[in-house]
Amino acid sequence: QVQLVESGGGWVQAGGSLRLSCVASGRTLNEFSMGWFRQAPGKEREFVASINWNGARTSYQDSVNGRFTIVRDNAKNAVYLEMNSLKPEDTAVYYCAKSRLYGNMLYREIEDYDYWGQGTQVTVSS
Repeated sequence: QVQLVESGGGWVQAGGSLRLSCVASGRTLNEFSMGWFRQAPGKEREFVASINWNGARTSYQDSVNGRFTIVRDNAKNAVYLEMNSLKPEDTAVYYCAKSRLYGNMLYREIEDYDYWGQGTQVTVSS
């Protein structure tokens, strides 16, 4: 069993920055890809970013590319999402997730992940 706990959300003005953290317990994550998703009120959960097992490869949703950075620290069993130049449309609950499969692939679909955190709220005011 894997437990994922996100933290670092909060309220920020447009143009500001936040750093989200996701720490895992229960098993090591260093063989799996990890992802960040978000869900705004009244909308479906959507892909934000993913990172492969060793951090060498990443993938981003177009709307956050160049503003957000996903990184991981396998020694700490953690993954992070560094968010800069935040916009009001980035307001959502952000979730981290662990991929179902081992390996080097980058996944963008909800179905490709099997464990999820409880989410952390990010609110960006204009």
